[in-house]
Amino acid sequence: MKEILVTGAAGFIGASTVNVLSEQGITVVGVDNMNDYYDVQLKEYRLSILEKNKNFRFYREDIEDIQSIRSVFKKHSFDAVINLAARAGVRYSQENPFVYMTTNAMGTLNLLELMREFSVKKIVLASTSSLYAGQPLPFSENLDVSTPISPYAATKKAAEVMAYTYHYLYGIDVSICRYFTVYGPAGRPDMSPFRFIKWVYEGTPITLYGDGTQSRDFTYIEDIANGTVAALQPVGYEIFNLGCADSPVTLNKMIEMIENYTGKKACIDYQPVQKSDMTETMADITKAKKILHWQPRINFEIGLKESVDWYLKNAEWASKIKV
Repeated sequence: MKEILVTGAAGFIGASTVNVLSEQGITVVGVDNMNDYYDVQLKEYRLSILEKNKNFRFYREDIEDIQSIRSVFKKHSFDAVINLAARAGVRYSQENPFVYMTTNAMGTLNLLELMREFSVKKIVLASTSSLYAGQPLPFSENLDVSTPISPYAATKKAAEVMAYTYHYLYGIDVSICRYFTVYGPAGRPDMSPFRFIKWVYEGTPITLYGDGTQSRDFTYIEDIANGTVAALQPVGYEIFNLGCADSPVTLNKMIEMIENYTGKKACIDYQPVQKSDMTETMADITKAKKILHWQPRINFEIGLKESVDWYLKNAEWASKIKV
């Protein structure tokens, strides 16, 4: 592949995916609306690094606006689209479900329609492990995910189904990547690894929903980016779990590790469990190993240490990021 469109290019997964593609000599066109769902400083930080790459071109556009995205398609000849633009976050989706629907569902539809119009035959679509709520562990791709428990998960499911329709009707090749709790340096400040590191570092009480025994299949950002790029291969229509597939890590354990890495003691403000939160996640990645020849390489101890080290190195400005 010579030229690929990556939406959400200034996002956490987007920026890392652009780097992987660029290292392979692929020209990347990035699109991002730079919205303020979380502190734009982080997106600008990632974008400033990406723009040093001569094989990267950036457009500040919104996938919800089909006409503006059509203008990007007219200027380029894409071999594939990697759609990482999304409204993320389970809890906020309950406060503003409409923006989740317009971005995650309608935005994906806009891209699929433009792919049909401009004869682009491959899409990699970001989805979520949140779809597996209530299902038995480990989560495998053949489980029933027809009962999402948050607007976020529901809109991601809508995007998956629409992608299947365009595969069936127009022959678009679709790889859906269901990500499991992605973390790493310069990560999203609305997610627990960044927030907990920041709060422990500055001595602010950690807001913890539940008793901390809930666990997550934390997956390092570089592993996720490599899996996303691996999913560019032709598969027809397939769904892939991208997770660490190791023993899930409890929030209590993560806090303990952050205390060790920072040398500071955490103060915890316990709050009631949120109804839309999952108790535990764990990926079955057998399919990704077999078809994509992908598996994670960074364990949580190393990945969290890298995340803490990045924060400490950039604390002068990172400590000012709103969470």
